[in-house]
Amino acid sequence: MAIELEGLGLSPELADVMTRLARVGADLARTIARNGVETDLAAGVGTNAGGDGQKALDVMADDAFREALTGTAVAYYASEEQDEVVTLGKGTLALAIDPLDGSSNIDVNVSIGTIFSIFPATDDPNTSFLRKGSEQIAGGYIIYGPQCALVCSFGRGVHHWVLDLDSRSFKRLPDIKALPQDTSEYAINASNYRHWPSPIRAFIDDLVAGAEGPRGRNFNMRWIASLVAETHRILMRGGVFLYPGDERKGYARGRLRHVYECAPIAFLITQVGGGATDGCEDILSALPDKLHARTPFVFGCAAKVARVTAYHDLPGEETSALFNTRGLFRS
Repeated sequence: MAIELEGLGLSPELADVMTRLARVGADLARTIARNGVETDLAAGVGTNAGGDGQKALDVMADDAFREALTGTAVAYYASEEQDEVVTLGKGTLALAIDPLDGSSNIDVNVSIGTIFSIFPATDDPNTSFLRKGSEQIAGGYIIYGPQCALVCSFGRGVHHWVLDLDSRSFKRLPDIKALPQDTSEYAINASNYRHWPSPIRAFIDDLVAGAEGPRGRNFNMRWIASLVAETHRILMRGGVFLYPGDERKGYARGRLRHVYECAPIAFLITQVGGGATDGCEDILSALPDKLHARTPFVFGCAAKVARVTAYHDLPGEETSALFNTRGLFRS
């Protein structure tokens, strides 16, 4: 048994898919732990559909998941590493996947992961994925770090497993409960400050101002450049993550993919009382217009996500100082 699924009420088809995902995840964890012994997993091997450089492990992970899901209930396989949807059979499920998130961290031994999303399949490969994230029947990730863990929601809370290296199976831990609300941490790549829209700059300015600013408390910044790692930290101890669109060429809608990354993460975060938006609108209500569509992404503590939205709602001439004088969102 690759993963403990008893008591979750999954259909046999969905349980089989989860078992196969877990089995490939366990195999990848072992491969990643041996990076450099036989193969350089960080070696560049090409470019994916989104124009990002591919590492050897990106391609290896994509091949492994696609092969494992062939002949199962997964009819359509949409991968960040593939140009188009791959038809695997005549099943009832459609699976979207970022096989290897955070691949820039492979050669520096920082946590990386796999993100996946499962929808009911429709008659058309593309429309199976170009739909609201709220229609997911499962969303989750595998994180390859000091522990290899699998986190997933089937729409009834967030479940958590850890890989037992002796049995090479995922053992279930207690479910992840409500997202911590008082964490003084935020995650953003501050090197791009000059390119951000003014509402994002104003929000971050107030955090940086700390105890002397309108928030009246000090904050710490985190940035791992691995969406899975950022998500896992926020699920465990709260905070907020921001990847806004900005003024650079090709970054107007940020760099994160709606289908493969943001929708499943939003599905998880909202299950524990958090929020997930594009800065203004709810991610789970948005409709991606193409398979590799990008979106700005803000997620984490619901109050902090709402505060970012409130900054966007202000008239352009207003500044963050108004938040202090009005006393808005001082959490």
